[in-house]
Amino acid sequence: MTGKNYIRVFLLLAAVLFISLSSCDPGKKYEKDERAQIQDYLSKNSNLDFELKPSGLYYLDEQVGTGRTPVAHDTAYMFYTGKFLNGNIFDTNVGTTDTLVVPVDENYMIQGYDEAITYMKEGGKALILIPSSLAYGPTGWYAIGGYTPLLFELYLVRIAKGPGK
Repeated sequence: MTGKNYIRVFLLLAAVLFISLSSCDPGKKYEKDERAQIQDYLSKNSNLDFELKPSGLYYLDEQVGTGRTPVAHDTAYMFYTGKFLNGNIFDTNVGTTDTLVVPVDENYMIQGYDEAITYMKEGGKALILIPSSLAYGPTGWYAIGGYTPLLFELYLVRIAKGPGK
């Protein structure tokens, strides 16, 4: 075999190795598992008429508020309960007098939560299902594992008008 043939064989093997390694993305399995987990939850709770937003957020008004809708730079005062899809609560401020104070549309919260606030009206209650791509992604955060979809019950108590921009 000549030197040129060795180079060709090496380049061919390198290309095959690159293609096979790039197609072995372990994250794809977890993404598929997460999608199945979400579909299973939606199937078991078919009475919940979620609206699938373009971002991938599942949103459901449980009680439409009578106040105004918050806009960027307003401050939302909220009660919430965060759950895993199996129903286990991982965080809540319900039962306390301390509302969660959230600057609206300023990336203060995870993306799905931040987005959901902009669909609510003051006094409203919503249920949101957030895929991990709009929450803590593939790495997770503390007790929330990667590729974990989250369910939140939200109550928008009041809105303080922001400075605007």
